[in-house]
Order: sequence, then C-alpha cells, then structure tokens
Amino acid sequence: MLYCQNRDKRLLGFGRKCRNKPDSMNTYLVNNVTIVNPDHIFAADVLIRGKVVESIASPNTLTVNSDVIIDGTGQYLIPSGVDPHVHLNLPTPAGPSCDNFELGGRAAIAGGTGALIDFVTPARGESLIDAFLKRKKESESCPIPVKLHVGVTWWSKSVEEEITTLVNDYGVKSFKIYLAYRETIGLSFEELTDAMKCIQKNSAVVAIHAEEGDKIKQLRQEFVSQGNTAPRYHALTRPAETEYNAVKKVIDIVRDTQCTTYLVHMSTAESVAFIREAKNEGLPLFAETCPQYLLLDDSVYSKPEPDVFAYIISPPIRTKVDTDALWEGLADETIDCVSTDHCPFTLAQKLAGKDDFTKIPNGAGGIKHRMSLLFAYGVLQKRISLEQWVRLTSTNAAKIFGFEHFGKIETGLPANLVLWQPEGVDHIGVSNSLSNANIGIYNNFEIAGYSSTIIQNK
Repeated sequence: MLYCQNRDKRLLGFGRKCRNKPDSMNTYLVNNVTIVNPDHIFAADVLIRGKVVESIASPNTLTVNSDVIIDGTGQYLIPSGVDPHVHLNLPTPAGPSCDNFELGGRAAIAGGTGALIDFVTPARGESLIDAFLKRKKESESCPIPVKLHVGVTWWSKSVEEEITTLVNDYGVKSFKIYLAYRETIGLSFEELTDAMKCIQKNSAVVAIHAEEGDKIKQLRQEFVSQGNTAPRYHALTRPAETEYNAVKKVIDIVRDTQCTTYLVHMSTAESVAFIREAKNEGLPLFAETCPQYLLLDDSVYSKPEPDVFAYIISPPIRTKVDTDALWEGLADETIDCVSTDHCPFTLAQKLAGKDDFTKIPNGAGGIKHRMSLLFAYGVLQKRISLEQWVRLTSTNAAKIFGFEHFGKIETGLPANLVLWQPEGVDHIGVSNSLSNANIGIYNNFEIAGYSSTIIQNK
C-alpha cells in the first residue's frame, strides 16, 4: 500500500492507491534518496516490487520501469516507526479513550509509524485467553499491524497456565503488569516475582508500569480527606520516589529471575540512573520514555482550569532536571524506545473529575506526532543522531517485541518504509492531530519534518 500526504500533512489516498492508480500497481522506485538505517546512512536508489525491497543501488543508477517513480532528493528513507505503547478504545469509568483502532492507525501512519502495540486488560478473575481473543478481534480494524501486550491483572495457578498457552498457541510475546492501581488491576511485588518467573520460563517479555501503588493510594486518600481535590494534586500524589523506588525493586527482581523486562514510560532522573547501572551489570532490561516527559515540565500543573485537565497523566509530568536526565538517557542509550502512551480523552471526559482529581481519566494523545517531535527536538537540536532516531522510534521496539519486518531497510526484506521530508515547519493543534480529542498536550508545539510518502504492508 502506498500512502501520500500533501504539504499540509493531511493523509491522502488512505485505503486506496495514491494518485488513483489501479489496484494492480505494485512497483515503486525511489530515486536519489538518503537511507537512514539504525547503524548506517547512505545515498541510494531503491526499488520495491510487490511487498519486498528488491534492489538498493547507487543513487541515480536504477532505470527500471516502475508503476510509481518518486524523487527522493533531499529526503530520508527510514524504516516505518513502531510505537510499543498505545491505549486505543481503552475502557474507563469516564468512557473509553476517544480514538479507536481504525482512527488510531490512520493517525499513526500519517506520522510515520507503521506498527503499534496495544494492551489486553482482563478484569480480575477473567481468563487472559478470553480477554486476548476479544481484544484481538477489536484490533483487526486497525489499518496497520498491531500486537498486544497481555495484562496480568491477577495471579493464580490458572493464570500461570494461561501465560504458557498464550505464548505457545497464540504467539503472544509480551505481558503487562501494573504495580499501580492495586485496587483494580495491579499486582503486589510478591505476585510480580511469581509472574516474572513464569514469563521468563516461557521466554517472553514483561512490560512493567513501575509506580508504588500502595504509597500512591495512601497519598490520594490523605489529600482528598484534607479537601485537596483540584487537578494539580494529581501530580503531588505520585511523587518521583513512587516511580524510582518501584524501578529499584523491579531491578532487584530482574536480577533474581533473569526475566527480560521492559520498563514503560520512565519519567525520573533517578530511574534513568538505576536503569543505567542495571544495564552496565548486564541485566536483561529495556526501558522507554515518552515525548511528554522529554518536552514538558511540571509547570503545566499551574495552568488554569480547564487547560490543566489535559495534563493529568500517569506518571505525571516531572521537573526540568528529569527531562534533562531523560535526554541524556536517550543519548547514551540507557533508554531504548520512545513510545507515546497514547490514551486521549475529550475535555468532557476529563471533566468527570472536575471536583475530584481521582476521577479524571488519565492519559493524553500524541500518536501522530511522536516521530516529528523527536526529529525536531532531538535530531535537529543535536541531542540524538539520525541513526538513534531510527533506533528509538523503530528498530529497538521491533527487536524487543518481534516485529521481524520492521526496523531496517535491506534487500529482500518486506517494505515498511517512510519517505521523510526534513524541510518545512508546522504547529501541532487539534485540527491536525487525527484524533477525536478536542484537547492536547502538544498544542502550538512547533515541529519540523513530516512523512511525505509511506510504503506500508499489513
């Protein structure tokens, strides 16, 4: 499938061949483009036939007939992005997150992301297999490939058996465990240890939301009992130590179990330091952060209502010291991936907690802007290299979670590619985010670069 965008970054031809060509069109020639692979940058011509990269040659040397010829001069050809952490149509008491799989997939690919990982979140006592099959069916409406982290929201012998079945019979490669939200879906550290032993035995990956749920619950109860219920108290009930203390405990369990572990949405300087030490020790540990923790600071919680509601996310936005440490973690490769944790809500949904911050649905959008934000504020500001950008947005997640056909451009591999136009400046807003949300945390952010053409196979 070939998707194109016009100069104001709106997706054209989605679901059909670009330029109204017939459906039989299946060869694309990209001339004089700069390929950015995870470990190498070079100029080339690229021929895609059917779904495969057939030939990579010196620039301006391929003269074969092709259905579509694209002039890649001045542009980068990069592997399609992989976003390993999104929540589309996530059920909450305020209603589901407001983007479904179809819209979320459209937004992702418009921003250069060609594959997603969403979540299965079984209710306490629910079969993990039943929940997985229901969510898998729902995800089939997504126009790009989707994998699912299966949540382990309770623990018993039957759950242990289901994990083995999900890996062996259904091809599940990763499981999600929350240490927050203990009253509904979170596990204790003791249960986490048992689950990690099982997941390690099955050669799978565990993704962990590392916040101390019991401490957060205690702080929330204290603040509410004192009448402190405004949105800004959300961040105060999830202080930095509730994350980094949980991270330290998780690392201890990784050391004991040797379970391959992926820490999601890291937000604190101390967490980065603990992860760096663990990696130097050789532990099987990976970590991600998100653009919100790189580009925003806790001054957002001083915004007036209703603007402040958009920033109620977990973990909360941290300090400038934390953002600097996270950028350092990207540069020295302590942090492996940048995801979005895309979980958008409308203002009306957020206002469910206008009188009680504990009732505000947590989450924000960003699925379309991940790669542009990291390009503009990472690559162009020389915080990371082009190759690191590709690794952080595509290659590393593809390797960790088994997207075999993503993450690099190579002859003989399926073509999941993005032609990236580095020129041109835009501003993020509700109107260009391809989301049902009418609020956003990146509104008015200036971005540079966009995906002008996407060659994508599902």
